[in-house]
Amino acid sequence: MVTTVLDLATVRNIGIMAHIDAGKTTVTERILYYTGISHRIGEVHDGAATMDYLPQERKRGITITSAATTCHWSLSGTDHVVNIIDTPGHVDFTVEVERCLRVLDGAVAVFDGVAGVEPQSETVWRQADRYGVPRICFVNKLDRAGADFHRCVDMIADRLGAVPLVVQLPLGAEDGFTGVLDLVSRRALVWDGAGDGEEFAVTAVPAEHAEAVERWRARLVETVAEHDEEILELVVAGAEPSRERLHAAIRRLTIASGRSDDVTVTPVFCGTALRNKGVQPLLDGVVRYLPSPLDVGAVEGFANGGTVTRGPSDTEPLSALAFKVTSARHLGRLTFVRVYSGRLETGATVLNPVRGRRERIGKIYRMHADRREEIGSAGAGDIVAVLGLKQTTTGETLCDERAPVVLESMEFPAPVIEVAVEPRARGDQDRLGAAIARLAEEDPSFQVRTDPETGQTVIGGMGELHLEVLVDRMKEESGVEVAVGRPRVAYRETIRRAVQKVGFTLRRQTGGHGQYAKVQISVEPITADDATYEFVNEVTGGRIPKEFIPSVDAGCQEAMRSGVLAGHEMVGVRVILQDGDFHPVDSSEPAFRIAGAQAFREAVRRAGPVLLEPVMAVEVTTPEEHMGDIIGDIGARRGRVRGMRERSGARVVDALVPLAEMFGYVGDLRGLTSGRASYTMRFDSYAEAPRDA
Repeated sequence: MVTTVLDLATVRNIGIMAHIDAGKTTVTERILYYTGISHRIGEVHDGAATMDYLPQERKRGITITSAATTCHWSLSGTDHVVNIIDTPGHVDFTVEVERCLRVLDGAVAVFDGVAGVEPQSETVWRQADRYGVPRICFVNKLDRAGADFHRCVDMIADRLGAVPLVVQLPLGAEDGFTGVLDLVSRRALVWDGAGDGEEFAVTAVPAEHAEAVERWRARLVETVAEHDEEILELVVAGAEPSRERLHAAIRRLTIASGRSDDVTVTPVFCGTALRNKGVQPLLDGVVRYLPSPLDVGAVEGFANGGTVTRGPSDTEPLSALAFKVTSARHLGRLTFVRVYSGRLETGATVLNPVRGRRERIGKIYRMHADRREEIGSAGAGDIVAVLGLKQTTTGETLCDERAPVVLESMEFPAPVIEVAVEPRARGDQDRLGAAIARLAEEDPSFQVRTDPETGQTVIGGMGELHLEVLVDRMKEESGVEVAVGRPRVAYRETIRRAVQKVGFTLRRQTGGHGQYAKVQISVEPITADDATYEFVNEVTGGRIPKEFIPSVDAGCQEAMRSGVLAGHEMVGVRVILQDGDFHPVDSSEPAFRIAGAQAFREAVRRAGPVLLEPVMAVEVTTPEEHMGDIIGDIGARRGRVRGMRERSGARVVDALVPLAEMFGYVGDLRGLTSGRASYTMRFDSYAEAPRDA
């Protein structure tokens, strides 16, 4: 068993993020090889990638669940610990990216050198913005026909609103891509066309590229000077910044960009991971520019009604965040934890302040995909897996019970698609139920409910692929054959207008104490995009005792879960409790909960309830000759084209289309274009559905 105390200045906690097929798992596999973790390079297309260890991942050739590993990389004689999380690229699994970014200090954004910035690239970039995660970019696949490094850099600026700091230029193009030109050191890094890419030559810049290197280096220095005073002073004085000063300035800007909403300064690297070129300089960039836990600083939490901070130190009280729960075969429930302060010790008792429960730490593991190395303890800056936590779930805090603190949690989107599932054999109901419960615990975007009309088990997720993978896992992990219904849209309900002073009085007398509660409420729509429910108490003069107010709130929320039109969950409603009455003997919390629910339902019926449907942002890439057919088909699906542009000789159509009209689209698109078009789709918003939906 290993116990180590890390020098936090040498720790990097990073994620690899990208659009599907940009090559991020291939990048990760090369990193594992060059850092000595893997002794052979695993390939995604062979189903042999180390980080894609689920059978469903290897079968489909995509990343479904985030995988963590730890490796070491030496720069200038100093060994650095790099904790890496490889995240999914498919939009259906974007929640995996969300919860990983919450606990990471930096990220590598991988872009396809041909496609550039794609829709899911934008989604994960915005997620990183939300959590203030500094990042560096890697333009991949520069050996492919049609690859254009400079176009990709322009897209990073235009579509992501970032300030790209080009620190490398490609040496050659497409089949002639042989290496990179380092602008900071003014050197060329050249790889032999054969072999595993472990060896490369550092040479002078070829004469034919010297002018381009000087021009782009001047642009790099100028951009850094615009945002860094130290370099600005040198430039104004006519001095040339040294390599060390330029590295230090780029590091300062990269780290600061995670804390600023004004500008995101992002170093840009390039290469081709599949051909083993450019990965080692990228690792240098990870260590050189991305922050350590010390650079990120103290984490904020809540305690005793106020804000407290916990610094990245083993001597501070323990604070850690559980960001993922998974089940390990033959082992049990593993909880992935990021330690922000203090030490997590095997056998220790910690507090889960969210649940108010104590938990005992069984074993602590440093993970390498699906392999584990047991360690005795973990300190500040560590990302580890813990065995033995029975009640802690995603987003909950673990802390020292003598110094409790609650760290900021995570919010996850609601499902947009549902299917009914049932076991083919009646006797398998309990086993299927256990498998569903285990998956729901692992995946916060996977929700389960029972249809009140049919009694069926209905599972909801972020897309058809998401649910398909979950059903596959149910079959594989529980050994139960599952019958699956047709996919159906997860509609929502809301209200159009405000309604004032709707009352309900509950009177029941059944012998002994009765039940009495009277409430009067108003309801109104909430206009904020992300708001689903608000409760405002305006009762004065003790008309309703304070202890019954939360019961009215609970009753309204209970009624929200099944709206008045078709039983769908409601969103975007503000409830204002205005008046009421109580009886000193017959009033109770259940009575006020029932009265609140009934008043809410009546108010909603009068408030113009409408059905909402999920609308998807769809991007179709097609040859020019099929543009008319594509646009016509989108219109027939109640879609609205937002824009069109060109990408690598093809046309790209950007549209909003209701999810209900997109089932089976992949087959229809193949038929329209003889298989020459492709599309991506992600959730955009909810919009009012037609009355016959």
